[in-house]
Amino acid sequence: MDYFTKRYLRSDGLFRAMAGADGTPLDERALLYDQAFALIGYAAAATALDARAEFEARALALRRVMAARLSAGDGSYYSDERCAGHRESNPHMHLLEAHLAWAEIGRDPGWAGGVRSLVDLALSRFIRKDSGAIGESYLSTGEPTPGIAGRIIEPGHQFEWAWLLLRSERWRPHAVRETALRLISIGEEFGVHQGVVINALHEDLTVRDGNARFWPQTERLKAALLAAALTGEPRYRSMAEAAAIGWIPYLNTPVPGLWLDLRLAGGDLVASPAPASTFYHLVGAIAALDRACS
Repeated sequence: MDYFTKRYLRSDGLFRAMAGADGTPLDERALLYDQAFALIGYAAAATALDARAEFEARALALRRVMAARLSAGDGSYYSDERCAGHRESNPHMHLLEAHLAWAEIGRDPGWAGGVRSLVDLALSRFIRKDSGAIGESYLSTGEPTPGIAGRIIEPGHQFEWAWLLLRSERWRPHAVRETALRLISIGEEFGVHQGVVINALHEDLTVRDGNARFWPQTERLKAALLAAALTGEPRYRSMAEAAAIGWIPYLNTPVPGLWLDLRLAGGDLVASPAPASTFYHLVGAIAALDRACS
């Protein structure tokens, strides 16, 4: 945390997007995605270091600056402080994750309020009225962005949003479970091919990118495990088992503990570097599996 705050925290209280290994700033933009993960990191540190008061104070300070600099005033946030006309569902998803993490351990009631507000935003603006799927890119009006960016549906995000919405029931119970289970159904019916979750669909839920990165497999497992625990329905446990089995080829590497990141549509896995971003998804899914089996 010391390394992170020293190299990434800007003088205005927001976190910059990128720094070099020596700490030199490389990208001064403040992205919503990065602020959300800073809040998630604070919540994890608060528990791991037994320092909840200290890290909640830091989190609240960041939340106030975000409200002043990134809030659009309608429940949504700018994805980039320099771009007011564009909204992305993915950083809002991680902001919901951050509010959930703090609502579970923090004292400030604003965390629970943020959960409700972000769930409402997802239900009213991010979930497509035609298919019930969550898209990726939107105008400030709530309409999908013109062009391909506004037409892409990512199956992995259907599962990831479902997992978060199911966790949100405690603070926003109305219609959340039904919506989450619908997202799981979309991901499973249209996004799983040859036993793995593929990268992208078109807006009509036909295949756009039949390759399959590793991280969507982890989100399928997390969503299925939580759905199984909440509903008691055997089909979700079967789904979780299938998701876990789908991991095995990705972990077949010469270096134990690393992973292959991409499976091609034909079934071959690509030998390439293991992205550190996947580590977040992988560890979270292992933790979810550990809880479910304990």
